[in-house]
Amino acid sequence: MKNLTLIGAVLLGLAALLYFLQESITLKDFFSPLNLMGILAGVGIGLIVGGIVGYVSKGSAIKEQQKKAAYLQLQKEKQELEKQAAELAMQSQKETNHEMDNKI
Repeated sequence: MKNLTLIGAVLLGLAALLYFLQESITLKDFFSPLNLMGILAGVGIGLIVGGIVGYVSKGSAIKEQQKKAAYLQLQKEKQELEKQAAELAMQSQKETNHEMDNKI
């Protein structure tokens, strides 16, 4: 987004520079229909490009968030499985010790 802002500012500055490098500069010429159409077209194109980039970046952010949530869920499940495995190992060891005591 910062890069788009920078590019937009550079293009706006370039447009202003090219406009003021014209031979006849008057305030009346600035509001001529041709200039107003150019300004409106530039704003329209900027809004379209900004909307597309915003949509794409939002989609990427949502996918990233979903991946992070899935990763955290998998970590929780892994911890629970490790805990269950440790409990089963302890139970198995206790049963083995109990059987050994009964044989003696």
